[in-house]
Parts: sequence; structure tokens; C-alpha cells
Amino acid sequence: MEKQQALWHSLEMTEISMDQIRAYEKDGVVCLRGVFDQYWIDLITSGIEASIETPGPHGENYNPDGSAFFGDLDMWQRHKEFREFVLDSPSAELVARLMGSIKVNFFYDQLLVKEPGSESATPWHQDQPYWAISGRQVSSIWMPVDPVRADSSLEFVAGSHQWGIEYNPRHFKDQSPYEDTGLPPMPDIEANRSSYSILSWDVEPGDCIVFQAMMIHGAKGNACSQTRRRILSTRWAGDDARYCVRQGETAIPTFESNLVHGDKFSGELFPQVWPR
Repeated sequence: MEKQQALWHSLEMTEISMDQIRAYEKDGVVCLRGVFDQYWIDLITSGIEASIETPGPHGENYNPDGSAFFGDLDMWQRHKEFREFVLDSPSAELVARLMGSIKVNFFYDQLLVKEPGSESATPWHQDQPYWAISGRQVSSIWMPVDPVRADSSLEFVAGSHQWGIEYNPRHFKDQSPYEDTGLPPMPDIEANRSSYSILSWDVEPGDCIVFQAMMIHGAKGNACSQTRRRILSTRWAGDDARYCVRQGETAIPTFESNLVHGDKFSGELFPQVWPR
């Protein structure tokens, strides 16, 4: 009953306004308040602790100097909490409305944890060049289970999803560029911040940030000395998303897919979650 009440409440809160849809289309990102009920916050918090205690094969500390910045991938395949969130939370409906997509398939999930006072930065990057996916209807939901101040939250270069340029990814752990992609390097956003419109928000548990996969974004360390910054990012594929065999190094999916270049996402590994 608690889960059903949370779902009803969350669905009521996922009424996306035209202003929010326009902001997502124009800026490539929108911050939504109070979307997830306490049930979902508690569920994911429990799942995060289970993942930290028993990391998967891709769990790692992204910072080689020991400044705690832990990440993991594909938790939904191992932990029931993440699987329930992926399949039963209002996430898929939410991104469907923002993307204007008739259907939504799940792509993958990622955990990002910065301990209090961690100086580990997330480099400026776009998500889509890391992935074997193409299309405009590809987005992420960045969901905190801790309060996150704007100076520790994600920052976005407004409108960068419209630039039409894919930049070469870099490894989070050592900042080395991906090999043989043929893509140009990312501009030095940090050294020229005044040249861009950069968006960031204070967020609370229950809030989320939804952004298009070609958005340029990054984050500083966790400036708070007392609070962890635990984030679940879920990635979603809409109507025009296709499996894309890329040149050179690719990070996601982390497994051999049965899809071929140009296929729509489907099957047990990329389930359709909306419509239910």
C-alpha cells in the first residue's frame, strides 16, 4: 500500500507544465521539484548503500588520489531497489512528457557518490559520445537522495545540446581522452566560464534534474563538509533513439548487446517502461 500511495502521489506531481517543456527544449535541462515521494527516496537510499557495500564489476573510485568519488553502473541488474525504481517509479512517464516521446525504453543506471569535502570534480563532458546510442530523444534523470548545494551540483552550459557537435569523451579517473573516436576535444569551459550561460540549482531529496544527452555539463567536488552527495542517474531512450556502433572507444553498454547498428532499443536489457 505504501508503494501504491507513493506512485499515485508521484504521478500527481509529474504534471509537467508547458513552461518546463519549453525550458527543456530551449536550455536542454530542467529542474523539477518534489517529483519523487519519500518512498522512492528511501528505496534508492537503501539501494545505494547496498551497492557501495557490494560494488559491481564496474564499481570504482574515480579519483586516483583517494579523494572519495565512487561510481557504479548497471545496479538495476543486481539490486532489487534499483530495478523497482526503474520499472515502477514515474521516471519513464516524466521523461516521455519532456521529450515528447510516445514510448520510453530504459538504457542504464549509474551511481555517483562524493563524500563530504571531496575535491573530486566531474569534468565537463557530454554523455551521448560515451554511449552506443544516437537520437535527440535521449535523456537522463539526475536524482539526489541528499541535499545538494548549487556549488556541488551539476552545472550545465545552457543550449549546448543544440550546437550539433560531439566532443571526445574523457575517462573520469585520469582525464585521459577516449581513443580513436575521431571527435574533437571539449572546449575549455572552466577557463572561459563568462563566455557561457551556466545553469545550476540547489536540490533536495525528491527533486530531480532532467537533461538531454548532448548537454555539456560537469560538477565541482562536494563543498559540504558534513553531507554526502549521493546521486542516482537513470538514462532513457525515446522514439528516435537507435543503437549506434561508434568509431573507437565506447563505454556504454558495458556488455555485449544483441542489437545491431540502427536498431531500436528493446528486450530484457533495454525494456520498454512507458507506456506501462
